[in-house]
Amino acid sequence: MVGNNGKAMSDPLSLLADRFRPAFTSVAGAPADPVVRASDRADAQVNGALAVAKATGKVPRDVATEVLALLGDVSDMCESTEVAGPGFINVVFSRAFLERELATMTNSSALGVRSIEGKETVVVDYSAPNVAKEMHVGHLRSTVIGDALVRMLNFVGYTTVRENHIGDWGTPFGMLIEHLIDLGEDQAAEAFSVGDLDSFYKIARQKFEADDAFKERARLRVVALQAGDAETLRMWNVLVGESTKYFNRVYRTLGVLLEDSDLMGESAYNNLLPQVVERLRVSGTLEQSDGADVMYLDGFTNRDNEPLPLIIRKGDGGYNYATTDLACVIDRVERIGAQKMWYVVGAPQAQHLQMVEAAAKKAGWLPANVEMQHVSFGNVLGADKKMLKSRSGESVKLSALLEEAVERASRAVEEKNPALSASERANVARMIGIGAVKYADLSTDRIKDYIFDWDRMLSFDGNTAPYLQYAHARICSIFRRADIDRTSVRGVTATLGEPQEKALALTLLQFDAVVWDSLAKASPHRMCTYLYELATVFTGFYENCPVLKSDEPQRTERLALCDATARVLHCGLDLLGIEAPEAM
Repeated sequence: MVGNNGKAMSDPLSLLADRFRPAFTSVAGAPADPVVRASDRADAQVNGALAVAKATGKVPRDVATEVLALLGDVSDMCESTEVAGPGFINVVFSRAFLERELATMTNSSALGVRSIEGKETVVVDYSAPNVAKEMHVGHLRSTVIGDALVRMLNFVGYTTVRENHIGDWGTPFGMLIEHLIDLGEDQAAEAFSVGDLDSFYKIARQKFEADDAFKERARLRVVALQAGDAETLRMWNVLVGESTKYFNRVYRTLGVLLEDSDLMGESAYNNLLPQVVERLRVSGTLEQSDGADVMYLDGFTNRDNEPLPLIIRKGDGGYNYATTDLACVIDRVERIGAQKMWYVVGAPQAQHLQMVEAAAKKAGWLPANVEMQHVSFGNVLGADKKMLKSRSGESVKLSALLEEAVERASRAVEEKNPALSASERANVARMIGIGAVKYADLSTDRIKDYIFDWDRMLSFDGNTAPYLQYAHARICSIFRRADIDRTSVRGVTATLGEPQEKALALTLLQFDAVVWDSLAKASPHRMCTYLYELATVFTGFYENCPVLKSDEPQRTERLALCDATARVLHCGLDLLGIEAPEAM
């Protein structure tokens, strides 16, 4: 069977929908898409009769009966089909079909996940900290959501371009460079090396606000920076370089893919800014408002229902965020050749990005076949349901948060497995602590706020990273106890004689659909939900179906089911950027 992306599908629910679609379309007299869901009363439930009945004036049960009559022979897939309730169709898959599909999936290096046909490039804009400022908890969501999406896109064959759009340009750099001169480059580098960027920035700001002479120096330094003065640019590079070293330490701790080559700060688009203005002027889309160059876009108004301008160039000749973001669109479409552009940016930026998209389309820079998507997300809240703050009332530093996560995880690991050596405990604690923070973020629907709760996220029970990591480690321990190489059971066809074996196979076979569903909605939490369900279903299998105590060939077949589960758990966690230890 061939799916939307041209590759074989292994998900039984998707395969079933494909088999039922022609019959529903025939009864409806128009394209009709059945909705297939897992069911407690059977293996699957095919819905759609109610919608067709409403459109055609027929009785839902009659529609379902007619669909079955037109369905044809599906014995290669289904053991039974029957109309139930007001017009649902209950389906039980044949054991031979599930065994065959599972064997195909487990013999695939991609675990049955389809890849795209051809080549398609996706630019993912995420993380985006500011030079000379520390990363705080607000940067966590953009960074880990963006990283998970990049991993999934790579996995299915997209060419991804990671762009870390750091704040590395603008008027604040006048005061920052002057403070660097006052402090001395060596001392500044030392402050940055210990992550004390906030103090550097705050002192520079205090001097700027309190000292008129310093303020004038800062103003002149901005002029020199924008004019390309060599010494000023050298000192600017010192600030960017030292900040980048700090960012990299956080990224390595967090375990994300971002590298120096992914940096595309605001400064990277400086040469394009005059072109943005000129090209808009030539296209006739630029207007004047109080001396500023602006664009008026259909559908955007202020509180007084007056047209809301998108400022392209201010009255003093300075450029705006919109100018830079339009330059990004030009660069990503015309130089990189992107078919998709995903902006992993907080929800408050929604209107700004909508206006940039509308402006790019109006200017003719964003073709209809290029997708510009805002992957928005909510806030991280404290127990008081307000923005998460430190005890001093400031934003929580991301580096401090990650350090605390590892410390807490170390205590939990020592309590759970005191036999681990110090080095083993440190390594496992790192994986669990960092994984717990990332999973707590990713397992929440990204558009919602979530409450940061140490006890919940580090729990070994419930929908948490430690629970999934422990499930993976427990499966690995089965093979260690039996002294069996996991790869030796691959290629073994499992006989699904017990209900729990069948339930596990059905869940494993959904992996392909879950990867694509997570990407279609740019929502990693869907992968998290699936992995938790898989671990839960495996527990039911393991508790009811003896593995090592079974006789052959059942023993090896069940070991093959264990290995398949471990592989999917490991792969799914890896797509989320979370490590899966083999022992805990």
